[in-house]
Amino acid sequence: MKIVFMGTPEFALPSVKALCDVYDVCAVFCQPDKPKGRGMKLSPPPVKEFALTKNIPVYQPSSLKKELDSVLPILEKISPDCIVVAAYGKILPPEIIHLPRFGCINVHGSLLPKFRGAAPIQHTILCGDKEGGITVMKMSEGLDTGDILSMKAVSVNECETSAEYYDRLSVIGSELLMKTLPDWFAGKITPKPQDESKASYAPMLTKDMCPTDFSKSAREVYNHINGLSDKPGASAILDGKRIKIFRAKVTKESGNLGEPGEIIDEKEFTVACKSGSVSLLEIQAEGSKRLNYKDYLRGRPVKPGSKLIPG
Repeated sequence: MKIVFMGTPEFALPSVKALCDVYDVCAVFCQPDKPKGRGMKLSPPPVKEFALTKNIPVYQPSSLKKELDSVLPILEKISPDCIVVAAYGKILPPEIIHLPRFGCINVHGSLLPKFRGAAPIQHTILCGDKEGGITVMKMSEGLDTGDILSMKAVSVNECETSAEYYDRLSVIGSELLMKTLPDWFAGKITPKPQDESKASYAPMLTKDMCPTDFSKSAREVYNHINGLSDKPGASAILDGKRIKIFRAKVTKESGNLGEPGEIIDEKEFTVACKSGSVSLLEIQAEGSKRLNYKDYLRGRPVKPGSKLIPG
C-alpha cells in the first residue's frame, strides 16, 4: 500500500512514524522551512527532519493550489493508494483530494463537526471543554467537512495546557489512524456524514488574543491562560513590564476577593478576578526564561496589592 503523507509540526510526527512501520511511505509534503532563533536561520519542520532520516523524498510547496501544475505530476507519478494528512497547514485542491483510490484521510484534533479549522486543540481548552478528541475523516473539498471514519473522545485533565493536550492527542491520533486504515482499506467502514447543524470553527490563534483580562471570572481567565500555552502565550503587564503566563489554576471559583488583577497572595502569586481567583504557576519575564512561580518570585518578589493589567 503506497502512502503519501502531508504534515508539518510535532503533532504529525507520531502518525508519520507509525505509517512508516507498516506501509510504504513514498513521499512527504510539509510546509517550507522557516526562520527561527535570534539569527533567523532557516529551520526544517519536524516532519521533514524525520523523513530525511528515512530517506523519504520531501516536497515543500508554498501553495498546493498555486503550484498545482508542478505538484500534481509528482503525485500522479507516485500514484499513491492513499494520502494521509495530519496538521499539514495547507488547503488541498480538489485534483489532489480525488486522486488516490482510497482518498485523502485526515487526522483532526477535535470531535468533528466541533472545532473545524486551524486550532481545534487550543480552542478546546480556551472554551473550557472537559472533553475533546480525535477524528479520522475522509477529506472533502470543504474545510474539515469530510465524512467521519472513526472518532475517539479524550478527557481534558485539570490544569492541562493546550500544549500538553496537543502532545497527548498527537499520539492518540496516530493510534486511531493505524486502527482505522486497515478497516478502511478492507471496505469495512461506512463513512458517516457530519451534522452541519453542530459545526463550529477554531480559527488560528493570533497575538492580539494574548492580553489577559482579569475582569472576567476565574474559570474564564484559567481557560484563557492554559488555552494559549505555549503559543502565542497569555500576557499581562506587571509593574510596567510585560510577563507571559503559561499555566494557571483556579483557587476560588467565585466571590469578590479584590480588584480584578490585584495580587491577593504574593507568596502563591494568586490574582483576583471579577469573581474568584487564579494562581499563576508558570511565568516568563521579558528577556528571561520560563519559570515556575516559586523560582520567579524568588528573583522578582511582588508586593501585596500589586496589580496585573491586560497587555
